Amino acid sequence: MEKTSDKTVITVVGKDTVGIIAKVCTYLADNNINVLDISQTIVQGFFNMMMIADMNTSDKPFDECSAELKELGEKIGVVIRCQKEEIFNMMHRI
Repeated sequence: MEKTSDKTVITVVGKDTVGIIAKVCTYLADNNINVLDISQTIVQGFFNMMMIADMNTSDKPFDECSAELKELGEKIGVVIRCQKEEIFNMMHRI
């Protein structure tokens, strides 16, 4: 039975340093998480990235990936948050 899309919103915020995108994307690739869309900006030295990712092919559950990304963020000096798309949409609905 094929699993339906399991989209996740990943945000990364912090002081800009070399390698933030590479480290986050390496984690995602290593865990078979596909990046569907990505937007990033740097404003006065502050890095902000928002990604839509599909966790459909990952062997790890959402909670484990979310915790590992949070830990990765702490190691590289940024805040990484993950939210399931449906929860993100509900929180930002007018």
